[in-house]
Parts: sequence; C-alpha cells; structure tokens
Amino acid sequence: MTRTADEWFDAYGHSHQNALNKAIHWVCVPMITLTLVALLWSLPTGPLASVAPWFNWSMILIAIALVFYLRMSISIAIGMVVVVGAGIGLILAWERFVDLPLWPAATVLFVLSWIAQFVGHKIEGEKPSFLEDIQFLLVGPAWLLHFIYRKVGIPY
Repeated sequence: MTRTADEWFDAYGHSHQNALNKAIHWVCVPMITLTLVALLWSLPTGPLASVAPWFNWSMILIAIALVFYLRMSISIAIGMVVVVGAGIGLILAWERFVDLPLWPAATVLFVLSWIAQFVGHKIEGEKPSFLEDIQFLLVGPAWLLHFIYRKVGIPY
C-alpha cells in the first residue's frame, strides 16, 4: 500500500520535532539536494556527450525522484520541479560565471550539510528517518515544501 503525502510527512516529522533540528534541516536538506544534483551533474558522461550533449547523470536521479513525487502528489511534484529547476539554474550560473570546477565546492557543502544533519539528529535524540526507509531521503525536501504549501494555501 502506498502512503499518502500526509502519511509520509507525519512519519518524517516524527524525528524532526526539535526546533534546532528543524532549523538545521531547513538549511541542510536543500543544500544536500542541490549539491547531490551538482555532483552528479559534474560526472563525465563519456561517449554519451557526443550523442546527447544535454544529458548528465543528475537527470537519472531527477527522473527517479519525479516518479516518487508524482506518486505522492502532483502539486508536490510540480513544486519539486520548480525547486530542482532553480537549483539547476544555480549550477548553470556557476558553470558560466565561476572559473572553478563545481565538484569540489559541492563535495565540501554536501559533507558539511550531512555532518550538520547528524548533529541535528543527535540533538533531537532520534535516528535519521532514512535509516528506517531509504525513501525518506526523497521525503525530506518535500516535507519542507509542504510547510510552504500550507502557509500559502496550496493543496497537495
């Protein structure tokens, strides 16, 4: 049986009650999402580059995540497309205007964000949700988005 969006958010929220842990998640979950896309974006595509120059490895992750979000809620999926699209815009801006490779900065931010997440869970006194179910790695960004949706009155 598939969980509803609210069931996912309630289950995820169980280990995210502490105000400091929540604040850490508001910073680190988007950063982890962005840097994971950036790291996959940075991987060489080999011979695929000549056949499909628009392709990069982040597209596989994005496609898998989009299927998950569509099963959760169409409006959440649309919101996540906007969020990831904004992240891709930042990646493209980096590539155009910054004369340094993307992957070292993405790696440092990815690692620091995960360290902060684990510190937040230590403060919370709860294990990270994804240790229960790997799908919670995809729920985290949507969980944050659902608070924004509630605040502005967008149904999901």
